[in-house]
Amino acid sequence: MIDRRQLQLAAALAAAAILAPLGAAQAQTDSMSKIKERGTIRAGVKYDTPPFGFLDDKNEPAGFDLDIVRKIGEKLGVKVEFVKVTSPTRVPLLVSGNVDIVAASMTHTRERDKAIDFSITYYTGGQSLMVASDSKVAGLKDLDGKEVAVQQGTTLEKNIATAAPKAKVTAFKDYNSAWLALAQGRVDALTGSLNILQGFQKDNPKFKIVGELFSIEPFGIGIRQGDAELRDAVNFALQDLWTSGEYAALYRKWFNADPTYPIETWP
Repeated sequence: MIDRRQLQLAAALAAAAILAPLGAAQAQTDSMSKIKERGTIRAGVKYDTPPFGFLDDKNEPAGFDLDIVRKIGEKLGVKVEFVKVTSPTRVPLLVSGNVDIVAASMTHTRERDKAIDFSITYYTGGQSLMVASDSKVAGLKDLDGKEVAVQQGTTLEKNIATAAPKAKVTAFKDYNSAWLALAQGRVDALTGSLNILQGFQKDNPKFKIVGELFSIEPFGIGIRQGDAELRDAVNFALQDLWTSGEYAALYRKWFNADPTYPIETWP
């Protein structure tokens, strides 16, 4: 026979199991009030991925992702505080609450969606290859046995392993390290998102981009799981940027072209 104290303990444990997720959800959904209260939104961005996020000639953070976040801050009526992240740290820093959002050239994948939420797609790119200008590599078919640099902890690393299974892929901690490996001749090719490769190639005539795009990379802004109010605010801000023409102006500023894909807008 189960005595009354055992029944009470079982009931308490059951109640805790039910209330814990609710408490966690509540903790996640008050980000907007905290952002408004402090008057600042903390955004995780990269400092090594031109033209999305990098340090300019004055050692100041700059880039397309940063300008997008600045506009989001304007729409929310708050200032922006940038926090440096890398591909391996961007999700952990978001989940731990060190940043409110992550705008760091991050592809929205089903695997990442298990840990965090995403905004609507604010940029769509594709993966390509960059090699020395005198290289005989013209595309994926020429990578057998070649050394290819890629940034670790990214979809890029998985994509190149699938697209060129006989290549010797070396993963580096960040884009700058991978680019340096190519620039110093330690690898035969560098793979990455096309516009990022173009950022490194700019003013570097000794290198060229080759082959066709071999992936589709939909970038989203990372938001903590269940943080619906902040996610909606970011989505509305992105849509307003598109309909106002501000997004197109930023796109032309950083990519010297008109947007290829429109931002999803809701009636």
